[in-house]
Amino acid sequence: MKYLLFLLSLSFLIPTTANGQSTQKLATMEAGIDSIVVEGLNAKAYPGAQVLVAYQGKTIFSKSYGFHTYDSLRSVDNAHLYDLASITKVSTGLPLLMQELGRGNLDIEAPLENYFPKFKNSAIGAQRIKNILSHQAGLKPYIVYYQKERKKNGEYKKRFFRDAYSNKYSIRITDALFLNKKYKNRIHKYIRKAPVVNNPSYKYSGLFFLLLPDIIERITRESYPIVLYKSIYEKIGADRLCYNPTERFLLEQIVPTEFDSTFRNQLVHGTVHDEAAAMLSGVSCNAGLFGNAESLAKLFQLYLDNGQYNGEMIIDSAAVSTFTSRHFEEDENRRGLGFDKPLLKYKAGASHVAEKVSPESFGHGGFTGTFVWADPTNDILMVFLSNRVYPSRENRKVYQMDIRPRIQGVIYNHLLEK
Repeated sequence: MKYLLFLLSLSFLIPTTANGQSTQKLATMEAGIDSIVVEGLNAKAYPGAQVLVAYQGKTIFSKSYGFHTYDSLRSVDNAHLYDLASITKVSTGLPLLMQELGRGNLDIEAPLENYFPKFKNSAIGAQRIKNILSHQAGLKPYIVYYQKERKKNGEYKKRFFRDAYSNKYSIRITDALFLNKKYKNRIHKYIRKAPVVNNPSYKYSGLFFLLLPDIIERITRESYPIVLYKSIYEKIGADRLCYNPTERFLLEQIVPTEFDSTFRNQLVHGTVHDEAAAMLSGVSCNAGLFGNAESLAKLFQLYLDNGQYNGEMIIDSAAVSTFTSRHFEEDENRRGLGFDKPLLKYKAGASHVAEKVSPESFGHGGFTGTFVWADPTNDILMVFLSNRVYPSRENRKVYQMDIRPRIQGVIYNHLLEK
């Protein structure tokens, strides 16, 4: 248990009793969480992690483990930022869509083309917003855009990529690779032309979320990042949720992700891991958000509190309910509108959450090894952040070892036991 010697943590456990939980019970829960997280550290499922638990609106556990990388040079601190990957989907554009639904500016039964006119007369443009957000629209899961701009000899087409910055090639991928500033239009073109399955069943897709910043700007008539920070994050004090974190934080406060050997050919550190988001200057609703467990928990506590914060209605409660509910009853579709949901029938080894979570619960995971889950029935919130993709995305031990559902199981067993 070598990592126990190096376990540097900032933890908070309520010293007496709170929310009906005794100090002894919380200490037992902490020991159970520690055991599973350290098991993952020792197996090199990830070099470090953050775990946060809130119960009945109060943080009862918040702790950091391990290091940024396996060289054990920089320990993880509670304030440090992780690349949240697909948690971005439910933490950026989605709360803004919920706001607009509550204001009457969004109809989830309407087709995409109503909000994105450049997609009129296209297969994807005809799909309903509700179907798209539920991953029930038959969209292609993903497009590897940078690969499409390579010549047969492996070099990038100069129309799109250059090795030095200029006014035209201003999107920095690395210090030696810059992208045409108008490339977003080409991403939109690829998505518009992507095939859509007839009579679709559930299939997870990130394509719509690449369009979402532009859709939000059309609805709100404001800059997407500005309206996100102003309308959501600043109101709830989530000051460590951000895009392009090096603009606000030291690199030493940001946990690296992967040694990218196919696109950037370097360690991805301080910039988004997802390639498509990187080609959009790091700002996307598919990926790109960075944060720590505390700030992410503030956002999900807002959802648990039905859109209210300090007496202010930030998101209409009916909109929160609509987005966090299932709209398709097929067994294979476990999604709300953007949010993930539990399987209809729990199956050990197949479930991404613990058996005791309620059907009303919701959350999302991220490719980099991140996870957040909120349960309004039991009033429990869990955040798990890691960089399981360091040094390679081929490392799937966090899934193979069921780290996240096992931690969640410990939390539920201790908080809900009679």
